Amino acid sequence: MKNEKVLLIDADSLLYYEMGASSLEQATQNIDDRINTMLKASGATKFAGFLTLDKCFRYNIDNSHVYDNTPYKQNRKGGPKPIIFYALKEYLKQEPYNFIGLKGLEADDAVGIYAQLAKDEGYNPMIASPDKDVLEQIPGEHYNYQKATIIKTSQKDAEKFLWKQVLIGDSTDGIPGIQGVGPKTADKLLELYETFEEYAAPQLAVSEYIKKYGLREGITRFAETFNLVYILRTEDEGTRIAALPHISTLLTSNVIQDDSSTDDLFGSEWT
Repeated sequence: MKNEKVLLIDADSLLYYEMGASSLEQATQNIDDRINTMLKASGATKFAGFLTLDKCFRYNIDNSHVYDNTPYKQNRKGGPKPIIFYALKEYLKQEPYNFIGLKGLEADDAVGIYAQLAKDEGYNPMIASPDKDVLEQIPGEHYNYQKATIIKTSQKDAEKFLWKQVLIGDSTDGIPGIQGVGPKTADKLLELYETFEEYAAPQLAVSEYIKKYGLREGITRFAETFNLVYILRTEDEGTRIAALPHISTLLTSNVIQDDSSTDDLFGSEWT
């Protein structure tokens, strides 16, 4: 059906939200409820979901200048995840959801790539995610399932958010950006551009890095930071890292059973 609404779910946060539940049964029920709410709010007739399987390609980027040889996301604290986290991941991979992970890609890259692939196939995609990077860096319609709100991100706003991240970094992932350049300074610099055509914003960012760090180190830091903060969004970008199934094989009709049993999947000892 042309222009059919499809929901693309960045599902990683669902696992974190529910891994502290009192039982697997309660956790899966909560996930079912959350996904049903997303589907009703979006009006989507089909959906697909994506999970991060393991370390993504960003861990392999030469980020020695940005991180001073500290691994990507090393600043995030926390011990081993509870077993229920992995059980929930398996739950989402099975019927009726059939969510997938793409080796080497994070879930936010997957929704970015498949949003474009969905458009190319004539679908009308909406992304469901609570992640600010996804909500603000990828243009289009989004459902924030933490706040239960629908937002629309324009191409211009998405570009501005990306280049602001390149300038200031991302404190959540420990990416420093340009020392001394904070959000207000970045906004002031980017206000000069009514559009981001003809590489104006990239040229601005490179110039600011060179001004701070010199030619060689500035260019290196710029490239490392861009590759760490940029969310992939095209088929060409995705296929360099992972095999991409055709979107038609991933979409599930919006028919979710309310009486699914976790006993069949994991055994009653979980509950």
